[in-house]
Amino acid sequence: MSTAATGALSPEVALAMIGVIGVGAQWLAWRLRMPAIVLMLVAGLIVGPVTGLMVPSRDIGAIVEPMISIAVAIILFEGGLTLNLHRLRDAADGVKRLVIVGAPVGWFLSAAALYFVAGLDWAAAIVFGGIMIVTGPTVIAPLLRSARLSRRPAMMLQWEAIVNDPLGAMAAVLAFSFVVEFRQGLDFDGSLIRLALAFVLAGAVGWLAGWLVVQAFRRALVPEYMKVPVLFVAVLAIFVLTDFITHESGLLAVTMMGLVIANSDLPSFIELRRFKEHATILLVSGVFILLAASMDLGSLQLLGWQGIAFLLVVIFVVRPATVLLSLLGTAIPFREQLLVGLTGPRGVVLVAVAGLFGERLVGIGVEDGHRIVPLAFALVATTVILHGFTLAPLARALGLASTDTPGLLIVGGSRFSTALGKLCQSIEVPVMVTDRNFYRLREARKAGLPNYYGDVLSEGAEVGVDLMNYGMVLAGSENDPYNTLVATDLAPEFGRDNVFQFQREKEHLARHALPATLGGRSFGRGAGFVDMDRLMVEGWELRATRLSEEFTLENWREMHPEGFLIGRVENGRMRLMRDDAEFTPAPGVQLIAMVPPEPEAGAGDVG
Repeated sequence: MSTAATGALSPEVALAMIGVIGVGAQWLAWRLRMPAIVLMLVAGLIVGPVTGLMVPSRDIGAIVEPMISIAVAIILFEGGLTLNLHRLRDAADGVKRLVIVGAPVGWFLSAAALYFVAGLDWAAAIVFGGIMIVTGPTVIAPLLRSARLSRRPAMMLQWEAIVNDPLGAMAAVLAFSFVVEFRQGLDFDGSLIRLALAFVLAGAVGWLAGWLVVQAFRRALVPEYMKVPVLFVAVLAIFVLTDFITHESGLLAVTMMGLVIANSDLPSFIELRRFKEHATILLVSGVFILLAASMDLGSLQLLGWQGIAFLLVVIFVVRPATVLLSLLGTAIPFREQLLVGLTGPRGVVLVAVAGLFGERLVGIGVEDGHRIVPLAFALVATTVILHGFTLAPLARALGLASTDTPGLLIVGGSRFSTALGKLCQSIEVPVMVTDRNFYRLREARKAGLPNYYGDVLSEGAEVGVDLMNYGMVLAGSENDPYNTLVATDLAPEFGRDNVFQFQREKEHLARHALPATLGGRSFGRGAGFVDMDRLMVEGWELRATRLSEEFTLENWREMHPEGFLIGRVENGRMRLMRDDAEFTPAPGVQLIAMVPPEPEAGAGDVG
């Protein structure tokens, strides 16, 4: 309950506000197609320093720092879960250079900018410089999807963000531990030796914990419904235990633990990682709102010209120099290097880790530690807004953006898949047909359609199929369970409304019904694979018909009474749909439909 005399909120109300504001800001950003991080920053500042409605140090008190510490630990554990070393080995040489060379170079140059331009103390500079390695995978992914870059620069930016996410936090742990040892009076060599021992111990504990979790899961010592709770408890226990044994090493231990689990080929790994991603969204939202609400507006004003100069140097000097030095001598064209170098949005992980170490630096007497969080917020807001508006135009100017409309990915080769692919090509919608059976792709290959032989859910497909060029998925194989698996697995990537599948056999029966969270949306008349294949054998055709003022949807239905819609093209974007779906049949919309053989000729038919 609220305390009227002081205006303070009870801890329960404050925590509820943090959750509602954080998740609400992310939902609103999704509706408005804006970067969520910007709305979260604005919301946090409004409820915090602007209005004073919520002051975390007053309303939540002593648990603020432990909350941030635990949240950062779980976020970094989830970051470790994304580091599949098999995929990294298969990644392009440019990605490896950006990680192996770019991380230390970026750390050094960022620390130099913080020390010489922003005027930070050397201790704060090397700690925050390590954190600045992070480029924000949760931020870069939507930017890449909207800008639709060419494959190689998009892959470099995406992989760099994924791998450097936990590396930046580990660099901060390394730098902070060195600062602590050095300020305790040890010489340089002594500090490095103790630091190396602490890191070896933390890495060993994290590896052992990850191995034990893998063995317990693999030998069915933990029931399926308890795997996620056990994983959470294990992460918290290892973080606290390692921190107790060796101060500030818990973050390294949980990151190593995630790395071990990610490379163990657990059957339930995808489900574990997906749940962790959902938990990370909640934690990231909470930490971001918490830190923004804790901000002192006076500290933002203190940034002054030094802060502005620092932002300019980081964006236009440090980041490009890091990328160009990392990719020096590679076969990657200069324009691609330049695009990557001028694209470095920072995300919420940077703010979360900066908030944690900023407080700890102040705690050991480094006064400039309180300047880290304002600088982190300024860097995140500036880079997200700047790259959000400039990435697509810059890519087009450099000739590295796809000018095609978002395409259709068809999983499953068949007569219908080939016909739909040919129709997509005729109306200039990118299309690709994939199948695990080489023979079923024969017709698609004969028709000259782009195709991929392999499982679209495999690791190889991440290299062979450029998912960013496609806005929709049709799971259209003859295997109903596989279609459901594909639709369920790709729904988080494309959005559930953009993933469709053939209707399953006996789907209308209650005993065969699936939960709404599984599978994709049906289309057309809800036809299954067998139905569509039979219609194709009988001579039915796929046709695209453009509506006009004179030729309306009603006219089309009169002309093709037996035909049924499976989609439409509107404003240059294709959309699959059910025959009975409601939409506004405006002039210029192209209807995509199945029609019987030898339909009566009509105005507007183009296919």
